[in-house]
Amino acid sequence: MLPARILPARILPARILIVSDAWMPQVNGVVRTLATLRGELRAMGHEAEVIGPDRFRTVPCPTYPDIRLSLFPRRSLAAMIEGYAPDALHIATEGPLGLAARAWARRRGCAFTTAFHTRFPEYIAARTGLPTAPAYAWLRRFHGAGKGMMVASGTLREELAARGFRHLRAWSRGVDLASFRPDEREEWNLPRPVFLYVGRVAVEKNIRAFLDLELPGSKVVVGGGPQLPALQREYRSVTFTGPRSGVALARAYAGADVFVFPSLTDTFGLVLLESLACGTPVAAYDVTGPRDVLAGAAGRVGVVDADLRRAALAALAGDRAACRAHAQRFSWRACAEAFLSHLVPLGGHPPLVRAASGTAPP
Repeated sequence: MLPARILPARILPARILIVSDAWMPQVNGVVRTLATLRGELRAMGHEAEVIGPDRFRTVPCPTYPDIRLSLFPRRSLAAMIEGYAPDALHIATEGPLGLAARAWARRRGCAFTTAFHTRFPEYIAARTGLPTAPAYAWLRRFHGAGKGMMVASGTLREELAARGFRHLRAWSRGVDLASFRPDEREEWNLPRPVFLYVGRVAVEKNIRAFLDLELPGSKVVVGGGPQLPALQREYRSVTFTGPRSGVALARAYAGADVFVFPSLTDTFGLVLLESLACGTPVAAYDVTGPRDVLAGAAGRVGVVDADLRRAALAALAGDRAACRAHAQRFSWRACAEAFLSHLVPLGGHPPLVRAASGTAPP
């Protein structure tokens, strides 16, 4: 193990610019991650800003109108980047803004980092039936131009490495333990046990796999999205609350007996940590995300299984106190420090690293 390196004082604090096609007012895991990350970086003494679609003319994304795509952003985005004069540039997504930021950096010979937040090849396949291989080939080219691609879980890093991605960097997630707590619980006034889903109501989330399960008690779906009207019409016995946030969302988690996560394509699953922080055990398929979040505590705080019904029933025996304790292992401050340790200055050297400790990671 190499000794820690002393940081050059000139990069403390740093001006960090994040470019993302996913940003407020969108509601999803990428936006929550980046918004919380920005807050943590600022609390650590850095200047951090996010450039998102809210600063540009946009059009609705085909098949998902809640997501807005920026129109011809290159010239305006270049001016914004140069006006901000960042020490480090991070490109969070592969949409129009991500492509424009990548083009700007390559034209000027500037280094940047990227992140793999979303399995777009699988999302496209779910909506169109197209094969995933061409999309992954394009993603390899997109991310290969950067100095490092941040990935949320060990399982996903192994998978992407096998697909030919390089310069992979571990970057986990956190949970707001002050907001997501087991203290206040939604009563629901429904037959018990209550099996809960929270998240976007969209085809790539595989929600039907949950709704079609034969389970005792009741099913509740919290969230909005393009599939919501159709599912409400089809599943009359399911309680659909629409989107919730803040205390109402925490109460929903805490008032459930099991949180069911049917997705096969998520890269992490922040909702898993939110549920655990509220003391509610998790049931999920044995796939990337749940496998990593529950590592070391499966059985006590949740169950992953190829049979989602079997997982949901087994998770009823979870230990709610152990769920909360497991969630406490995931810190947004640690997430921000890891993010910093992977950033690179625009010139490429020396590493832009964690400022809180004054040393680079070994």
